[in-house]
Amino acid sequence: MASEDIKKLTEDTFTKDVASGVTLVDFYADWCGPCRMLTPVLEKVAKDVKGKAVVGKLDIDHAQKVSSTYQVTSVPTLILFNNGKEVGRLVGLRDADAIKEFIASGS
Repeated sequence: MASEDIKKLTEDTFTKDVASGVTLVDFYADWCGPCRMLTPVLEKVAKDVKGKAVVGKLDIDHAQKVSSTYQVTSVPTLILFNNGKEVGRLVGLRDADAIKEFIASGS
């Protein structure tokens, strides 16, 4: 699924995973075409922001509680967390530059 630069998040570890620093979470689903198209973009972004931010992926079908908590109603949804607090979100496909600017704006 994801490269070693992208952290696989789960419902059990989610709160701990986003608790400190800057974390971009891709809320996705395996059945979502645009989500699959976004993965290589996120792999590039994860390499580019390494050391400044963490990029993670959370499968909404396996993390319905977290998806509901953050009111994720369509995928892909990218939510940016800074020390556990949501500081922004993007819905839909974006290019690598737009995502990197988004991360920079929230850190």
